[in-house]
Amino acid sequence: MIARAARELSNGDIVFVGIGLPNMAANLARQLHAPEAKLIYESGVDGAVPETWPESIGDPCLVVNSLAVHCMSDLFLFYLQGDRIDVGFLGAAQIDRYGNINTTVIQDYWHPKVRLPGSGGACEIALLTKKVVVIMPQSARHFPKKIDFVTSPGHKAPGKGWVRGSIYGKGPMTVVTNKAVFGFDKDSGEMEVLSLHPGVPLSELRQNMGWEPRLSTQLPTTPPPSESELGIIRQQMKLEEKRKVG
Repeated sequence: MIARAARELSNGDIVFVGIGLPNMAANLARQLHAPEAKLIYESGVDGAVPETWPESIGDPCLVVNSLAVHCMSDLFLFYLQGDRIDVGFLGAAQIDRYGNINTTVIQDYWHPKVRLPGSGGACEIALLTKKVVVIMPQSARHFPKKIDFVTSPGHKAPGKGWVRGSIYGKGPMTVVTNKAVFGFDKDSGEMEVLSLHPGVPLSELRQNMGWEPRLSTQLPTTPPPSESELGIIRQQMKLEEKRKVG
């Protein structure tokens, strides 16, 4: 997941980085094929070049050797609303067939089973970046037919409501899971399978979605991680374990 998501970044991209897996993917890309990528974090850090993968958007390692540190309001006003962000990296608790994301609540909003962290900057990132990449685990629970709450808009509202053409931004372009890579059909705005990861049959993919997946004309196998990608990921995982033990 980390390696495939990292390949969505090009050298020189200005990237608004989310926490967790998006953070790992963005830093992997910067260490390999996109050394000139400019990483921006919601905490206000501009041009982060961390020596170790940060644990959160507030990790002090992000500030060291960065280009600048802004207040959060300036970052959202002049960068996001200023149309300066090429790629927004997001995670999700739930996603539907049109790319609508839920990071707010599971089940009823007023009487939730689980109260999630909420939007943070995710809604603004989904609306205002030129390209949105989502990285998340896949199961029927994460890919339900109907999500419990729309935190960040996709290409079409559940039921009757807005469509992407009536709101700002291009919406999600790619979804990377532990089973497949998805894109979105330009006409319908519906998620479609672009490739299956090695060893994942189509039947397994169907079992882990709340709707019948739309398939691209060709259904190739996702290229596996390279030795370079695996080497960096494993090295960072070891450093993470040492930090936890320390």
